[in-house]
Amino acid sequence: MDLRPIKNEADYTHYLTRLEQLFDAPKGSKESDEADLLALLIGDYEDTNYAIEAPDPIEAIRIRMKEMQLKQVDLVNEIGGKSRVSEVLNRKRRLTLDMIRKLKVRLNLSAELLIKDYQLSNN
Repeated sequence: MDLRPIKNEADYTHYLTRLEQLFDAPKGSKESDEADLLALLIGDYEDTNYAIEAPDPIEAIRIRMKEMQLKQVDLVNEIGGKSRVSEVLNRKRRLTLDMIRKLKVRLNLSAELLIKDYQLSNN
């Protein structure tokens, strides 16, 4: 197959279809090499055209809490009392710099993610 950069949705769809056909090609075969190249081209096109934005800080904290099987009470040392944790996670109060520093370490989240602006709840 003559591989070229993906320039439009038609190319993208065509390459996806071809990759599906080659998916179970034996490793080391010409078809497997073609599948590897297609995956790279498709990945690059998706990164450019279908970029997924990082979650806002509160959503990132909630996701990581779920991954680590943490409850709100588990973040008291990083955020403050139980009511403060609730206020932050319910978007009633903003994260402070001190909270961000502690959450960065506890949850292994980047400071860049945690300092992003986010909407507070109106309620």
